[in-house]
Amino acid sequence: MKGIYDYIIVGAAQAGLSMAYELKQLNKKILILDKESEVGASWLRRWDSLKLFTPTEFNNLKGLEFPAKKGHYPNKYEVADYFKKYVAKFNFPLQLNTLVEHIDKKDGIFKLTTDDGDFFAYQVVIATGPFHIPYTPRFSEKIDSDIYQSHSNYYKNPDKLNDGPSLVVGAGDSGYQILDEISEHTNHKVYFAGDTNVSTLPQEIMGKTLWWWFTKLGYLDFSKKSWFGKYISQGKQPIIGTDVKGILKRKNVIPVGKCLNAEENTIVTEKKEINDIENIVWATGYRPNFTWIDGLELDKDGYPIHERGVSNIKGLYFIGLPWLHTRGSATLGGIKKDATYLSEFIQQQKENKAEFA
Repeated sequence: MKGIYDYIIVGAAQAGLSMAYELKQLNKKILILDKESEVGASWLRRWDSLKLFTPTEFNNLKGLEFPAKKGHYPNKYEVADYFKKYVAKFNFPLQLNTLVEHIDKKDGIFKLTTDDGDFFAYQVVIATGPFHIPYTPRFSEKIDSDIYQSHSNYYKNPDKLNDGPSLVVGAGDSGYQILDEISEHTNHKVYFAGDTNVSTLPQEIMGKTLWWWFTKLGYLDFSKKSWFGKYISQGKQPIIGTDVKGILKRKNVIPVGKCLNAEENTIVTEKKEINDIENIVWATGYRPNFTWIDGLELDKDGYPIHERGVSNIKGLYFIGLPWLHTRGSATLGGIKKDATYLSEFIQQQKENKAEFA
């Protein structure tokens, strides 16, 4: 048996690194495991033009400022590079190319079964985020193989597309950003399947960044249990920093309502049947997968049931989930608050145990 770690963190992006910073202060034996071949890989995988909605001054993890001027909106390469510098600065014990396939607990010790053997720990933090399985509707399997299909998770840039009309499916931030890029890049028709009646927010208001206003007004700090937190968490999230109306007015952009079905070269939508497309980009989100954790209670959507990251399994914690506690829980700069809370909770549990031992 390998040595038993005090803490193993699964995931080496912003959530895992934030937690590693806190736990390292406790001078315990920790290890970060990550399935990727390099730090920041989950960001580098996304499309080439991706940028954060949040400016530099709101993106730092504890102990290291983001290396860019105030007001700058970092791209995916800058974010990945920042993570690499963070790992190097604090010398976190990190093992890459290690996929955790199963976790169970016996006699107070967690066993993490990986593709590189078993690891053991007294406590485990899951920092894999919510974006596990790229989702595409089942009928996408019926579409002719000559039509290029890509989920937004794998989409890179318009140059990778076939020459001809395209279809972008999905009305979130990713969908509108990709629609913007493709429709600007080509004179061909770009069909859009998704809600066109969405709310939008600019990146700057009255000379201040949107995130400055969010911070000033406390928008990012409302608990999901507060009445306002419940209201904004259950509603549709606004599209940030994208000129939705301007994009939809372009001559080559054709809104077609929801995408309903498909058969070979024909795509069925609410407004029409389309049979001339050469490309489809599915910006249709993700599905969580936590079934590899033995004994974990999940909600109806497949997410862990937890209290501010504390699961039903003693010693097993979560960080980096959307609305873990507040709207800010899902942001690069806000995640450190959840990490601090979990660290303090863990310490308190240890103190209570010592007091009554």
